[in-house]
Amino acid sequence: MRCLVTGATGYLGGRLVPELLAAGHQVRCLVREPARLRDHPWRGAVEVVAGDVTRGGTLDGPFDGVDVAYYLVHSLGTGPDFEAVDRDAARAFGRAAARAGVRRIVYLGGLVPRDVPEGQLSPHLRSRVATGRALREGGVAVTELRAAVVIGSGSASFEMLRHLTERLPVMVTPRWVDTRIQPIAVRDVLRYLVGAAGLPDGPDTDRVFDIGGPEVLTYRAMMQRYARAAGLRRRLILAVPVLTPGLSSQWVGLVTPVPGGLARPLVESLRYEVVCAEHDLARWIPDPPGGAIGFDRAVTLALRRIRDDEVATRWSSAALPGAPSDPLPTDPDWAGGSLYQDVRERHVDADPQALWQVVEGIGGEHGWYSFPLAWWVRGALDRLAGGVGLRRGRRSPGRLRVGDSLDFWRVEEIEPGRLLRLRAEMRLPGLAWLELTVTPEGAGAHYRQRALFHPHGLAGQAYWWSVAPFHAVVFGGMARNIAARAERR
Repeated sequence: MRCLVTGATGYLGGRLVPELLAAGHQVRCLVREPARLRDHPWRGAVEVVAGDVTRGGTLDGPFDGVDVAYYLVHSLGTGPDFEAVDRDAARAFGRAAARAGVRRIVYLGGLVPRDVPEGQLSPHLRSRVATGRALREGGVAVTELRAAVVIGSGSASFEMLRHLTERLPVMVTPRWVDTRIQPIAVRDVLRYLVGAAGLPDGPDTDRVFDIGGPEVLTYRAMMQRYARAAGLRRRLILAVPVLTPGLSSQWVGLVTPVPGGLARPLVESLRYEVVCAEHDLARWIPDPPGGAIGFDRAVTLALRRIRDDEVATRWSSAALPGAPSDPLPTDPDWAGGSLYQDVRERHVDADPQALWQVVEGIGGEHGWYSFPLAWWVRGALDRLAGGVGLRRGRRSPGRLRVGDSLDFWRVEEIEPGRLLRLRAEMRLPGLAWLELTVTPEGAGAHYRQRALFHPHGLAGQAYWWSVAPFHAVVFGGMARNIAARAERR
């Protein structure tokens, strides 16, 4: 069966593709930037086409010959108009699928309470429901799977749970900490998604299905059981009624890597009891021997993946919108605009491979090798401005690939052993990159570090010149310390 997967650069899409291949399906990936799939281990086994669900004119060709189309994209956390963006994109996707004769669309939405009117749902859950409805407007059968909290290494929900529990032995929490939730392991989500490709045609499968794990828990219980699985002491959790969703999301953004723009819709959704009302999908996709994965085992599996450096995708895998059309620092013509640079070079008395290992390991827990307070302040200011901040970390402690998030950067290009180019995703009045280059030089290596900034208007010019006095400390110290670390290796 030929399957089209959207969101292949994201958390679930990037994990679904190899599962579909293992099940014997042919896979075509629809992505805005095909280059971002270049380093995935399954890239050579799939067809990749360029397209953007928010631009309907790019959607006609990708559906040719497709039997089942997976819709795994959303605009959560990208701005106040994300509901309209999601609805319009889903409508265009559904109509393009209908024109091409696609047999089925499989869509993963959010589990919603059945006793709450749609108009009273949080914007996030309301958008998930509206997206499923918009996909159906084209007339193609839609199998809509609705899940609550997904437990798996790298998921935003799991990262939020993990960091809150690990960093706060004593917590003052909102009332939603006692809301009942039916979490589901990411492995079971993938099992249902793969199985949905083989569902029979007909009204029985052209509908909404609830999917969940075997247990219903409160968020308080989930934190306590995570603590036990992680070998931590029991947490002291005090629920108070005064923390609004806005304040709660700021608190989550302060403590966890999940930025406030993404934390708020997640937190707002936790106000509702989300428990499966049916398990009808088991008629066609039966539970495995022993049943679905329980919460404790899902946490154990996720922690093992993190410990063994086997996190395939992460919540931050999806890039911020807008970047694909931006110019590159290698573009020869900047239409008369400014391109400011800060260049640092030095000889390193170390093997080029040792230097490259330091370069590829930059960021995350290793930090940025200079003036940690300055980097922390810049990240905090970005969070206050609604940006991603510095704490997104890395997917892998020692390995990078194109498209990976790296604190408030995104890996735009990587040539192993030679070049790492990062594009800034913090809030800036312009575009910024950081290039780190390693070349052999005599018995050692040559290190070149280049920070680039393309200002937007007067605000961009003012920004560059206001931070320029700190470059000697930040970027100069960074070059010295990277070289010193490589030499110590």
